[in-house]
Amino acid sequence: MATNTLTRNLRINKMGGQTSRLFVHAVLISLGFLYMYPFLWVLAGSFKTPSEFFSSGPSLIPNQLLWDNYVYAWNEGHFSTYFVNTIIVTVSVTLLVILFASMAGYVLSKTQFPGKKIIIGGMLALMFLPGGYTIIPVFDLVQRMGLLNTLWSIILVQTAGGLVFNTLLFMGYFATISKEIEEAARVDGANLPRTYWHIMLPMAKPMVATVGLFQFMINWNSFWIPLVFTIGNPSLRTLAVGIYAFVGENSTGWTYIAAGAVMSIVPIMAVFFFLQRYFIEAVAGAIKG
Repeated sequence: MATNTLTRNLRINKMGGQTSRLFVHAVLISLGFLYMYPFLWVLAGSFKTPSEFFSSGPSLIPNQLLWDNYVYAWNEGHFSTYFVNTIIVTVSVTLLVILFASMAGYVLSKTQFPGKKIIIGGMLALMFLPGGYTIIPVFDLVQRMGLLNTLWSIILVQTAGGLVFNTLLFMGYFATISKEIEEAARVDGANLPRTYWHIMLPMAKPMVATVGLFQFMINWNSFWIPLVFTIGNPSLRTLAVGIYAFVGENSTGWTYIAAGAVMSIVPIMAVFFFLQRYFIEAVAGAIKG
């Protein structure tokens, strides 16, 4: 009798556990759908005609797959040019930020020099300074350098903007590496640059991957800086800025904007999808380090 009661209780507990898991999964799936709905709506809208775009409301199923929106955005909207510009800017800025931030972080973490605390304090203060307050002097500086309306202006400004925070990240990471490793390299005759390049930087791969992935996504989606520094040369626009070319004074090509948004979002989603394992490992390694 006791055995039957125990078996019945275990069965009830098992059914209750399964019900709880099903409920949790249903809630998570619902929340995931709500989170994905704006993108799915834009994706559906990119295949619709202008009249269907406004008449179909929240529908996610277009009456027909109208690929002409993508063809028009790619060719007539010059998204082919914007795509190349975005790749050049994103890759260049990401590599430069990793290089300069890692070098600065290594020096700040492993060397002592007069004014070091002042420099670190100034960097911390700059983190809280809104970018809008500095855009006018930066614009004037770029203009005086003769780089206005060039891709170099975007690359230099976005690189400078990404250095402060990432330098502090690298500084904190290098500070966790044992001094004995650096001392052993010095005994073997390695100077500061050689120690950084051949020993410290390879050991900082988790932080390099973390900074690289975050910086790649930030640069790919950047809008404000590319808009300001290419306003006189539309052929240098990036994808994020190029979308607004379909916004006119009297009309707006919403279906073309949707197609452009999808073309802008899908590549970065694909990069994250294929590199998500390395992304998770990088973040976990950076936190562990």
